[in-house]
Amino acid sequence: MAEADESVGRMEFLLALRQRGIFDQAVLRAMDQVPREHFVDPHLTEQAYADHALPIACGQTISQPYVVAYMTERLAVRPSHRVLEVGTGSGYQAAVLSRLAREVVSIERYRTLADLARGRLKTLGYDNAEVLVGDGLVGAPARAPFDRIVVTAAAETIPDALTGQLAVGGIMVLPLGPHAGSQMLVKLTRTAEGLDREDLIPVRFVPLLAGRAREL
Repeated sequence: MAEADESVGRMEFLLALRQRGIFDQAVLRAMDQVPREHFVDPHLTEQAYADHALPIACGQTISQPYVVAYMTERLAVRPSHRVLEVGTGSGYQAAVLSRLAREVVSIERYRTLADLARGRLKTLGYDNAEVLVGDGLVGAPARAPFDRIVVTAAAETIPDALTGQLAVGGIMVLPLGPHAGSQMLVKLTRTAEGLDREDLIPVRFVPLLAGRAREL
């Protein structure tokens, strides 16, 4: 019965994404393939597929499924792409991206979250996703350039260090705006002349902070 309930829950989950405008079949397939219940705290498993954010360790959150799907769809990831994610969190977004890209490099400032995410990705066999502990605002310059960059925490200004790691023709999607105010999900496309900006939807994310976190 539990397996049947889970199957129904996944079907409703995918239907809800389609109803909200997610039509890219590759993205929907990736969302279906990644078991979201593995990325939430055990006591929240029953809420894993509900369309809202959930708390995780270190005062962070796992984004609601629609936002994950929407950001992923706007990235337009292809199988040959190398993707940088800033803000690993639970590892869920990295897992979804790993089903679409050749390689995913994800940076997390909290070692506790990085270790947990790394373990989940390894257990599920997502070997093309790598989690690094570091300063997300610095990115991974030694691994650049990246075809796609996704930032899963809100920056108050466009991070120059990250746009500098984006290949020409590459796309970055990030929440932009004040940490205590309204934010906008923004799509940046790197051209030979600079950056093209497209404002997408209003969002609310945890702040993108400089440096590695100090943990006890």
